[in-house]
Parts: sequence; C-alpha cells; structure tokens
Amino acid sequence: MSLWADILRWLHVIGATVLFGTGAGIAFFMLMAQRTGRPDVVAHVAGTVVIADAIFTATAVVAQPITGALLAREMGWPLSQGWIVLSLLLYAVAGAFWLPVVWIQMRIRDLARKAVREQAPLPGEEKRLFRIWFACGFPAFGAVLAILWLMATRPELGF
Repeated sequence: MSLWADILRWLHVIGATVLFGTGAGIAFFMLMAQRTGRPDVVAHVAGTVVIADAIFTATAVVAQPITGALLAREMGWPLSQGWIVLSLLLYAVAGAFWLPVVWIQMRIRDLARKAVREQAPLPGEEKRLFRIWFACGFPAFGAVLAILWLMATRPELGF
C-alpha cells in the first residue's frame, strides 16, 4: 500500500472516529442537561453542542465522502461494491436524521435561553423538541455503527 493510501485511510478513520465520538458525546451531554430540568444548564450545553456540531461533525461529514472516494480509488475498490453502496446509503440515512437535529439543537438552545431570561421553566415545546431530537439519534447513530462495521469488515455483499 502506498503512503498516499495510508494517509487517506488515516484521515478516513479520524473522520469516522470524530463522527462516532462527537455523536456519542453530544447525545450524552444533551441527555444529562435535559435531565436537570434547569434552563440555564440546557441553554449552556445546547449552545456548546451547536458549536461542536458546526466545528467537528460538519467537518467530518464533508471529509468522509471525500476521503472515502479517494481511498476507494487508491485501493482499487469500485464504488459499486456492495459494502460501499450500503455504507453510502446508511450515510444518507444518518444525514437525513442529523440535519433536522442540528435545527432542533439550535431551537432548544434558543428556547432554553429565553426561559433563562424570563426566569421561567423550560417550555413544553422545548421538551417536545428534545424527545424528537432523542428519537432521531437512534437511527442516525445506528447507521454510523453499521457503517463502521462495514468499513472494518468489508463483507461481500451483492446487490
């Protein structure tokens, strides 16, 4: 394997690690903040989560298909291979659930900040949005876990 392939594989693994780790960390901290019921805690954590998603998750989301396509080309893997096709489909599933979650996180942050300013409890809309946010995490996170398995095992799949 060439040095270029090694570099691409390394970058691709870093991107996958960032997606997995940031997703798990964000989910954990958002859940813990929500459990406090405190608008100030939810506002702070949600604000941090929005920044983390913008810096880490969004960067990895863009880098993954680029490094993946370059790595596949370098390794001689056609993009039509079953495990690559399934990975790309799962990537689209994860993205379809992640994009609304980004908006929801910003809305949760804003609602919690408003509650802090008004010295009020978290509104029902914030709690409803959190439930939707939480539910969206399962298919998105499951898709990422499946992609990691496909990347690690590269099973023979025919479509």
